[in-house]
Amino acid sequence: MSNKKITIKSLEKYIENKRKVCVIGERTASDLFEKTEDPVGKYVRIDNVYFKVIGVLVFRQGSPFDSDSDVFIPFTTYQNLYNSGDRVGWLNIAAYDDVDVVQVEKDIKQTLKKIKRVSPDDERAFGSFNLGEIFNSIMGFAKGMTFLSLIVGIATILAGVIGIGNILLISVKERTKELGVRRALGATPGEVRVQIILESVFLTIVAGIFGIILGVTFSIYVENLRQFLSTLFNISLFPEEIYFLSTIPYQIDFWSIFLISSCSIIMTCLVSIYPATKAAKLDTIKSLKYE
Repeated sequence: MSNKKITIKSLEKYIENKRKVCVIGERTASDLFEKTEDPVGKYVRIDNVYFKVIGVLVFRQGSPFDSDSDVFIPFTTYQNLYNSGDRVGWLNIAAYDDVDVVQVEKDIKQTLKKIKRVSPDDERAFGSFNLGEIFNSIMGFAKGMTFLSLIVGIATILAGVIGIGNILLISVKERTKELGVRRALGATPGEVRVQIILESVFLTIVAGIFGIILGVTFSIYVENLRQFLSTLFNISLFPEEIYFLSTIPYQIDFWSIFLISSCSIIMTCLVSIYPATKAAKLDTIKSLKYE
């Protein structure tokens, strides 16, 4: 494949001169040419008309209308070949990321109404499909789900931390005699306090590692299953309007894992202070006599 890039000036020249050139998709290139053959500069026949290939479009799924078998020719060439005049069936318009896509759609429709002398109140003169608006709705829903997941995650962490605290309180009571023996052998209250806190941190780390392994394994399994079914049945498990979201590569956010794990350990240390302090304040004599 050629690494040459098509410049804007060259495209404008092709369009202005109504040249019979085309840009083909990757699948079209693989179907018409050998793997070692550079299609740029070669000719393809479309409706008995030969077009010179000036580039191969690298396929990146961006909307349900995209395909790696597309063939693009200048619109002026299309007008000249098929005598279509100024008639346009549909337009594919892209906007910058920082603009309001809904307002852009309204402005474009108003401009078209002025050009075609259509009443400004006629809402059925031009149809439209705003993928950006759908994408924003989906992203809003995704942010809501992320926020809900965050709340549920925090509640789960709190419940786990409180559970560890209760376990430590029960453990301190059941190990009263053991702690009394340690104190009798010379352990200081500080050493007993550190022992209890370290035990709580150890429980949190073990449980966290198990949860991370389980979560990552389940996520990878679901992703592999989705890819397998999509390949096997040549279908998408997502609605057509959000198909492009299903092509986002699966990835594990290790930063989030590290952040959540750190928060869990810190909260565990805070919760374990009370059981550790209670263990450190046990009376040695009474602890040795505890049954």
